[in-house]
Formats: sequence, C-alpha cells, structure tokens
Amino acid sequence: MSSIDINSDKYKSYYKLNFESVKELQERLQKVKLGGTGRLDPRKLPVRQKITTLIDEGSSFFELSALAGYELYDAYTPCGGIITGIGLIHKRACMIIANDPTVKAGAYFPITLKKHLRAQQIALKNRLPCIYLVDSAGAYLPMQDEVFPDRDHFGRIFYNEAKLSSQGIVQIASVHGLCTAGGAYIPAMADHTIMVEKQGYIFLAGPPLVKEATGEEVSAEDLGGTRTHAVYSGVCDYTARDDREAILKIRDIIQNMSYDKPQVLADIVPTQEPLFDTDEILGLIPDETAKGIDCLEIIQRIVDGSYFEEYRASYGPEIVCGFSRIGGIPVGIIANQGIIFSSSALKATNFMELCQKQQLPVIFLQNTFGFMVGEQYEKGGISKDGAKMVQAVSNLTVPKITVIMGASYGAGNYGMCGRSFEPDFLFMWPRAKIGVMGATQAGGVMASIKEAQLKKQGGVLDTKMIEKIRSDLIDQYKRQESSYYSSARLWDDGIIDPRDTRDVIIRSLAICYEHRKEDQGYYSPVFRM
Repeated sequence: MSSIDINSDKYKSYYKLNFESVKELQERLQKVKLGGTGRLDPRKLPVRQKITTLIDEGSSFFELSALAGYELYDAYTPCGGIITGIGLIHKRACMIIANDPTVKAGAYFPITLKKHLRAQQIALKNRLPCIYLVDSAGAYLPMQDEVFPDRDHFGRIFYNEAKLSSQGIVQIASVHGLCTAGGAYIPAMADHTIMVEKQGYIFLAGPPLVKEATGEEVSAEDLGGTRTHAVYSGVCDYTARDDREAILKIRDIIQNMSYDKPQVLADIVPTQEPLFDTDEILGLIPDETAKGIDCLEIIQRIVDGSYFEEYRASYGPEIVCGFSRIGGIPVGIIANQGIIFSSSALKATNFMELCQKQQLPVIFLQNTFGFMVGEQYEKGGISKDGAKMVQAVSNLTVPKITVIMGASYGAGNYGMCGRSFEPDFLFMWPRAKIGVMGATQAGGVMASIKEAQLKKQGGVLDTKMIEKIRSDLIDQYKRQESSYYSSARLWDDGIIDPRDTRDVIIRSLAICYEHRKEDQGYYSPVFRM
C-alpha cells in the first residue's frame, strides 16, 4: 500500500517542480521536432509525415534520442539531423532511420552518425527490419575527421547493413533525395531499393566532383537518377512517382515478407493497470537528488496491479529487488534506495543470477551516488562485492532496460546497468543527473588537491583562488551532469516524462521480448552471498 499523502505541502511542492521540468521537456521536444532551418523541396513530404504515412494507421512511432545534438554544435542540428525509432508496419515492428534534409541537407555530423549506428545496434539485437528513408548530402565535410576514418565512423553503417542482411534481417532503402559519396552504399547494399523519380539520386560523386576529377560534364539525372539505376546499373529495384508512392511500396514489401512470429512465452497474462495513478510520480521526486527517491512508491505506480514481490526485503535495503509484471510480461526489478553497500551489492548480484536462470528481463531504476567509500567499507570488501555486481550485470543476456530517475554517479552507474553495459534501452527523467561524482563533491576534491599541491610546494594559500577552482568545477559539473547534456551526446535513448515510464518500459519490453531467443550460454550456480 502507498503511504504518500498527496495533500501534503511537500508532495505539492515536488509535484509543481517536476511538472515544470516536464513542461520544459515538452517545449524542447516540440521545437526540435519542427526540423531545421533549411528549405524543403515542395515536392517532398516532411520527414515526420513520411514516417506517419509509413507506419500503421492509428499506431504511434516510438521515437528514440529526439534531443540528440541539442546545443551540441554551433550549427543548429535538431534531432541530430536524423529521425530514428520503431514503428509498426503491417503489425511488424521495424526500425526506421530517416534523414531530415532541412538540417544541413541531411549531412552527417558526428552525432548523426552515432544515432544512426545506435539504431542499427538496436535492430540487430532485436532482429528488426531496417527502413532507411534516404535524403542526405553525406558526411558533414568540415568535421570529416570525426565521421570518416575510425571504426565507429561512416563506414560502420555499411558494415552493419551487411551484417544485418547476412542474418536475415531485411534492409529496405527508399531514396527521396540526394544519396552521395559513401552514402550511396546504403541503397546499393540494401535488400530492396526504391527511388523517387526526378528527386532521388545515387552517385559516388556528384556532377561538380565528377567534372573536377575527370572533366566530364553530366547532369544529376544522367549521372545517378532513376533511369540510370533502374535501367542500366541495376541498383534500383522499384521506382516511384513521389514520396507517398515510395512509402506505400515499402509497406508492400513488408507485407509480402515471410514472417514466422516467435512464440511468446505462455506466462504472459492480461495487463492490469497500477492501482495508483502514474500522475502521482511527479510528487514523489524530491527537489534535491540527495534526499533520495522512495523507489517502492515509484514501483507501485509502474507495475501491473501495483503488485511487487520483494526479494530479501530486510537485507541490503539500499537496493530494492523483486519480481513483478509490466504489461503482462514477468520481470525482475532492481532499484536504488541510496548508496550501495556490500550487502546490497551482493543481494543485487544474487537477484541478477536468478533473473538470468529464469530468463526474466531486468528493469534497473537508478538513483545512486555510487558504492560506499571509507576504510571500514574497504576492509569489509566493498571493492570485491561491487565487482561481483558489475560482473553480474555484464553477463546478463536477458533484456535489460534502464531508467535513470535521479542520480547516476560513479561505479553505481556501472552496477546499475549504465550505457557501458549495453542495456537494450536506457532513458532518463528530466531532472536526472549523471557523472563520475556529484558537482559539490567534484569541486571539493579539486580544491583539496590544489591546496595540497600548494602546501607541498611551500606556496601561499590563496583562499579566493581555491574557492574559484571549487566554484568553476561545480558549475562545470552541474552543466555536464544534466539530462539534456547526456541526451545531446546520445548517452541515453531519450528523456521521458516520468509519468510515461510504465508505457515506455512496456514498449521497450515488447520489442525485446517478441524477438528474444532462449539463452544457450553457460549458467553458473547461484551462490548465496
């Protein structure tokens, strides 16, 4: 049962604060979804209209990383210049990757590339057909050294495309505009390629570069238009008169695919809504991260019927573990109640082993300042016990979904399945924070180090200088620990309204669960720790 008094002044003040943070999030999302400042060819559909036309009528698009590129470059790059997400096409979940030509003609900035590769990674893990709506000028040339030569740069798109196709994961490219240089390999390597007449162009080098390199003068249409590729080169499988016809052709291809839908496990039951209103979550998030979040109250507003079977409730209470269902799917949940001690780390490790054995997806709800430090705790084995937790999360092969509710600091981020540990999806709440440590702690550490250096060198302690070091670092950390700073750099898959947490987890689980494979790996015995 919930112990929250929704009429208390504290609850109301928290609700107001978090309501304003959600309002700010919605305003920022609305702005970036308008696209860039470039002019759109009047013959073309706006990129979001293409996606709406592509997915099943009445269904919604599960967009990922909408705030990628937010305030990241001097150039305005809303959504990182590319829209990615999952939509239903003839009831089949597909990954959609669509260039936005209003953002620097669809050119690839480093963040555009990172977002494209992340979408392919999700598609590979969950065996989702990939739909590429291509309209891009290729690499953003002023930043070519950050998008071209390295392992996870532009060439990785084509490597991934080949790997996806080789595993039977269908690749469909529809060319709605420019598709130049290395980008020409996206349609050339696809299983199915569509081109829009007198609008879509595929060439390794455009007319100006061809003239510069060879002296040949040729029009874009003759060099890489639909007739060239449908009649002569064979790159194009289908032609379309306009964007809409091309999109309907994609739908036809998906409809005609053979699809043996995997059997979902028999233990899925009809969904029950939580007993408590999800809107109440806004009143449960305190004004300061250090005050902690009552994760049991949050869980009751996320899980089916608000039923949660807590595991070892009295042992290691700094981490809450337990079994429940979300959207009818059985899951294990691991949530932070504060700093992680040895006992709580060991409990979480045992619990992850159980989830692995029972093939239960694991939901991580993060709000931690990390593992406990100090002489007593080091002697008590916090390093080795924390390492066990990190090893356990590293070897989980079941679906993993992480939501950062509050703090995500230090090695706590690792043990609770941060980005480095490849959760299937990772989302943040608007006021969540992420960093190697909190801003105040970082400022204090650096000030202490500077003081120690001055003392060692026999220098005079300048209190104003020390305070400036402390203040500057606190300001830097506060800026860098923001959820918007994280999302701009694709450290997560998006910032979400806390009230949407249940729905986002359900959609994520549905994607992971439908295409999951029974794990064939080695199972260790479960050791009681």
